[in-house]
Amino acid sequence: MAEIAGLSRPSADDGADERVPATEVSPQNSPRAGFSALASIPVDEWRALAERAIEPNGYYLPAWELAVNASAHGRTGVSALSAWRDASPNQLARIELAPSEDPASEPAQLIGLLPVVSLWRACKIPLPALASASPYGTLCTPLLDRGLAEEAANGLMCEARKTGAYALILSDVSLNGAAMKAFTMALRQDGLQPIVLHSHLRACLDARREADEVFRDALSAKKLKELRRQRNRLAEHGEVRFTVARTTEEVAQAVEVFLALEASGWKGERGTALRQREGDLSFIRSATRGLSETGQCEIVTLHAGETPVAAAVVLRHQDRAFYFKLGIDERFAKFSPGVQLTLDLTRHLCADAVLATADSTASADHPMINPIWRGRLKIGDVIIPLRRNDPVVSAIRAALTARHRLRELVRAAVHRLRSTK
Repeated sequence: MAEIAGLSRPSADDGADERVPATEVSPQNSPRAGFSALASIPVDEWRALAERAIEPNGYYLPAWELAVNASAHGRTGVSALSAWRDASPNQLARIELAPSEDPASEPAQLIGLLPVVSLWRACKIPLPALASASPYGTLCTPLLDRGLAEEAANGLMCEARKTGAYALILSDVSLNGAAMKAFTMALRQDGLQPIVLHSHLRACLDARREADEVFRDALSAKKLKELRRQRNRLAEHGEVRFTVARTTEEVAQAVEVFLALEASGWKGERGTALRQREGDLSFIRSATRGLSETGQCEIVTLHAGETPVAAAVVLRHQDRAFYFKLGIDERFAKFSPGVQLTLDLTRHLCADAVLATADSTASADHPMINPIWRGRLKIGDVIIPLRRNDPVVSAIRAALTARHRLRELVRAAVHRLRSTK
């Protein structure tokens, strides 16, 4: 029961009393396998789906997630649920075709994708469910075709049922986003509804506003004056410059600067810096290089003279940016280099006419980003039940709730222990 990936598909008699959504494609007619190894998903189809996605997620772009799947510590060997729209007449019944068009000649189209692992692998809970795979970033919103979002959500749930799963666990999804709305509507057809396990608010930026307006609304005059004073003090070590690496060559060089800065601080001391594990190092180099080729990755750096004092990786998908990780030179900590970089990054993002929002992808109540980016996204973990009145779903919910409470208790105890040192 623990490893859903090892379960065979149920027979035609299994779950015969369940109402099958009208959009489900039978396995023998499906143009693609709906549950397969992530690496088997055609990259061109994946890229095309990402361009049409109803809600952006930079961490599920193919260049990023395939690099994670290839080498990132503890995140390799991931499976995928995929939804495909066949070209058969019954699948295209709701699409108006020109008289000369032949539906049978049209290729299958990928309309939904979600990287997944078993609940056992995700949480060490031995119950039959699939969970969204961690993409080395705190956002697991599935990619759904904006024109067929509800059908795509339905297709992903159908494929999850076929694996023997009783529920689909979506971690770190935007609860008010378009993707969750599509899942909610698809569930409603079967008399079901999503179950929110827990939620929190995290910082985001409205990039359509002027940066100076953002700062005035977020920071007091006293705080702004203090930040200017710190920047002037930093300038005593050399001209303060903000640079943006965009091309593949620039990103390849800048990522090494970021990695060195990240490893020089507390992450390096705790052994959690990216460059400290060969697999993670390979992942971040490959992912940033791959995304830079499509203009979906930038590495921003703050310099004092020739010395880089802070650097961060920023992903881009459609009209949204994603603030991945920040590294600073702690020798300059009294000048708040991370904050100074974030201020310059805010100006950079607000000046970009393409961008509408930026997701901090940070933890709730993050002490650095929350006071600056005052927008809030409601993020949560959600159970998508796959059958009505299912006691197994109740057991899954109870187990996940207990696990979350235990983790919160441990986190609080660790925080108290560190605060006493």
